[in-house]
Amino acid sequence: MNGVKVTVKYFGAVAETVGKSGEEITMNETKKLSLLQKNLEKQYPDLEAATYRLSVNKKLIEDCELADGDEVALLPPFAGG
Repeated sequence: MNGVKVTVKYFGAVAETVGKSGEEITMNETKKLSLLQKNLEKQYPDLEAATYRLSVNKKLIEDCELADGDEVALLPPFAGG
């Protein structure tokens, strides 16, 4: 089975930490969001200490199976009132 290609977008402090606003990633192994997160933290070691939430296709989520074309976003903490 071929891998899935996802778009990863970085926002705010997370984008500053990784030094870019986004990238395309092909996952050839397990298609779990948690594995993608682990791989990103390995690629960008400073990300491990950062505080952020994950969203898939604009929905905040803890973990799921990713599908071809999904958009994953790493979002900094929200402030508001």
